[in-house]
Amino acid sequence: MNFPAGRHLGAVAFLLTLGSAAQAQVGPGTQWTKDGNGYFQVRQDEIVELDARQAGKAARTVLSKQQLTPQGQTEPLHVRRFVLSDDGKLVLLNTNTKRVWRYDTRGDYWVYNIAANKLTQLGKGRPESSLMFAKFSPDGSRVAYVSGHNLYVENLADNRITQLTQDGTDKLINGTFDWVYEEELDCRDGFRWSPDGQHLAYWQLDAQKTPNYLMLNTTEKLYPFTVPVEYPVVGEDPSRCRVGVVAVGGGDTKWMDVPGDAVQHYIPRMEWADANTLILQQLNRRQNESKLMLCTAATGATKPIYSETDKAWIDAKDGAVGWNWINKGQSFVWSSEKDGWRHLYTVDRSGKDKLLTPGNYDVISIENIDEAGGKIYFMASPAN
Repeated sequence: MNFPAGRHLGAVAFLLTLGSAAQAQVGPGTQWTKDGNGYFQVRQDEIVELDARQAGKAARTVLSKQQLTPQGQTEPLHVRRFVLSDDGKLVLLNTNTKRVWRYDTRGDYWVYNIAANKLTQLGKGRPESSLMFAKFSPDGSRVAYVSGHNLYVENLADNRITQLTQDGTDKLINGTFDWVYEEELDCRDGFRWSPDGQHLAYWQLDAQKTPNYLMLNTTEKLYPFTVPVEYPVVGEDPSRCRVGVVAVGGGDTKWMDVPGDAVQHYIPRMEWADANTLILQQLNRRQNESKLMLCTAATGATKPIYSETDKAWIDAKDGAVGWNWINKGQSFVWSSEKDGWRHLYTVDRSGKDKLLTPGNYDVISIENIDEAGGKIYFMASPAN
């Protein structure tokens, strides 16, 4: 697939397609119907479908209050966010959420099976409001989530739960992040399903050597109280970071052999490149050197493919979730300021790049990639 260099388009105000790469870490965003003509929404404790083409058309109820009321209870679940499985037969519901730093990423999860007309809570036996970032496997047969800084996979056929990591604590963090990664690198959701649904790739942050910084909370209760945060003050080391892959049936984690000091480098971005390979971005602590690497999931072998340096600063990839793959996964769209302007490039798996957006302007954001039509929709400044 070739995008014509130098051909750029104005800002797009409304798009009817939304891929998984654009999903926010605190929720899946707008849930569109498969044909792109409608969308789903929570209204008055029900999930409804609306027609985007006809504003006055009555909403169709997908899940009613009665269907969202657990057995033995009288009130429906108050759904904070939800996502449908790819086949539309299951709905993953997030309720009873609690804040973790800035966002309410911790809560309870339920699955509604539309065909069986059955509502089931996930993570039974785990503490209330302790599940994080639950998401369907690619085939919709399982759900993975984090609880208590450990990773779990639950089989939806019999709700059998497999604990994949055993060492999680407040200071050894699996599948999510410490305060620095969330605040400075926009990292929250810390694990990814492999495309074949057989493995999970995840981050582990080791903050055991980072003393707690006591923040004062004066807003949530009548009396102020302190909140311990694993925060390295100026001159102190950040948390050690590494990325590993574990089979969904359990077993040992294979850690990726990422070169460089794991304390003095960050790994702000990681995704699956294919069922056997990860791609990640590594930044040095000064954040003026960026390296992209391909990692073999089975062995941990790592191959750097693309690097940049800057006298001042290099950002982590826009969007902490997703990677803009094109050409059947053989190349991807990447943004860089290496020529003095923030432009888009295609980069293949060998690291060869090609400029897509020449000109005296900065690309602000990618809004959509229409690979079939050979176009990228983006916002830019100044006027393009």
